[in-house]
Amino acid sequence: MTDDAPRLPLARLPRASTRSFEIVPDASARAALSGEMGLLALRKLRFSGELLPDGARDWRLEAKLGATVVQPCVVTAEPVTTRIDEPVTRRYLAQMPESEGDEVEMPEDDSAEPLPDVLDLSEVMAEALALALPLYPRAADAALAQTVFTAPGVAPLTDEDARPLAGLAALRDRLSQGENDSEEG
Repeated sequence: MTDDAPRLPLARLPRASTRSFEIVPDASARAALSGEMGLLALRKLRFSGELLPDGARDWRLEAKLGATVVQPCVVTAEPVTTRIDEPVTRRYLAQMPESEGDEVEMPEDDSAEPLPDVLDLSEVMAEALALALPLYPRAADAALAQTVFTAPGVAPLTDEDARPLAGLAALRDRLSQGENDSEEG
């Protein structure tokens, strides 16, 4: 991450005004983050927004994440460049709602987090980037080739073989064509 990214002690911040921020990591910080995330490259990265008081003790972060990432294609491993422009919202609550019972359900508000002593904006930026990355980047012309595996002497099962009703549809079409020919004659 970046060493110059603001680390904000939320409990001691004055609540009278909002705090604006902008983080634009340099090339070495982007390269380090790229390596941590398994990217081929992280060409651009900007995280800017505001931290606003929210109620008596809570805080709300409203920001925008902009990045240009290069990932390997899941089919060909060729570089795939993606532009990311994502809004980022986090709510830091002094009193998180307690879950009841043994099972924990996902809350409706997935932006709520416990209020940390110190908020590291570079960590928020890295988390937001990780969540915004395409899960399966794919080059525009990437296509999967059909691969068939079978034991020696056994006919391989193809995609066409797996659709037995397709043959019946063709038979139905031929039979209805035959009926049409006999009605005309």
